[in-house]
Amino acid sequence: MMMIILYILGAIMLAGMIAYHVFPQILYRAISAMIRARGGMRPKSIRVGDDTWPYLEGGESDGVPVILLHGFGGDKDNWSIYAPYITKWHRLIAPDLPGFGENDRSLDREYDILSQVHRLNAFLEAMHISTCHIGGNSMGGYIALQFSMEYPERVSSLTLFNNAGTVGKDKSELEIAAEKGDNSLALNNLSDVDRLMAFISFKPIPMPKNFKKLFFSEAKAHKDVLDKIFWQIAGSGINNPLNDRLAEVKAPSLIIWGRNDRLIDVSCVSVLENGIKNSEAVIFEETGHVPMIEKPKDTASVHLAFLAKH
Repeated sequence: MMMIILYILGAIMLAGMIAYHVFPQILYRAISAMIRARGGMRPKSIRVGDDTWPYLEGGESDGVPVILLHGFGGDKDNWSIYAPYITKWHRLIAPDLPGFGENDRSLDREYDILSQVHRLNAFLEAMHISTCHIGGNSMGGYIALQFSMEYPERVSSLTLFNNAGTVGKDKSELEIAAEKGDNSLALNNLSDVDRLMAFISFKPIPMPKNFKKLFFSEAKAHKDVLDKIFWQIAGSGINNPLNDRLAEVKAPSLIIWGRNDRLIDVSCVSVLENGIKNSEAVIFEETGHVPMIEKPKDTASVHLAFLAKH
C-alpha cells in the first residue's frame, strides 16, 4: 500500500502537508480511503470460523466475482490502484490473507500455502461464492495456483501476476539469497525501505521519510510472523515447487509478468505456459514484481480481455 499512495502525493495540498508532518498516519488513512473510493472499493469483513476476514469489495453485484490475492508483506490495498479498471465490469473482492493486514497475525499458527488454500476456501464458503475468477500476485499467486489444483470446481479462470510456487531455468536474486539463508524482503533498519522498494519495482518512486517510518514500524511490529511466513513459503517454493503439478490446472489461465522481476525470475513464465494446457502469457518490459501497481492500466487491459473470453 505504501507504494500505491506515492502515485497521488502530488495532489496533496497545504493541509495535507501539515498532516504529513504532524499526523502522518491519519494522512495515510485518508489517502487510502481516496484510492479505494476511486475504484468503488468498500471495506467489509466477514466471520470465517474463529477468524474475521477484512476485505475490500466493489463493482458489479452480479456475475462471477473476481478474487485477487496480495503478495507477501502486502494487504488488500495492493489492488486498490488496480480496482478502477476492473470494477466497471466485474465484482472485485480483495481480502487480507491470514498473517497480513487486518487479518489474524498470530505467531502460533501455520502459514504454509496449503493451509492458506484451505482457509481461502472457507472464506469463499462464508461469502456464498461457489465459483470465481481467481488471481494473485507473488505469494497470492502461489495460493491461487494451488487453489486451482485443490478446488478446480470453484475456479472459472486463473490469473497469475508474477506468482511464486514454480522454479524456472534461471534463479532470481531472492532465490539465490534464500538458498544462503538470507531473507531479501526483511527490513532491519529504516534504510532497508529504500532498498526494498528498488528491489520490488523497476522504477521505484522515492518514499517520503514519514511514510517510510510508518512502513518500517509496521514491518518491525510483525517481524517474527513475517519471518515465519517467508521461510515457510520460500522453503516449499524452492524445495517442493509445483512444476510437476501444473497439468492439474484445468481452468483457462493468464500469466502476467514483469521482465525485470528480481524476486521471481521471468524464466518461470515458460514453465507455467508449457505446464498449464489452456494458458496464455504476457510479459511487460521495464516492469518489476508488481505489474498491477507499476502498470495498472496496461495490466488491466490484458486481464479484462482475458476475462471477457471466459
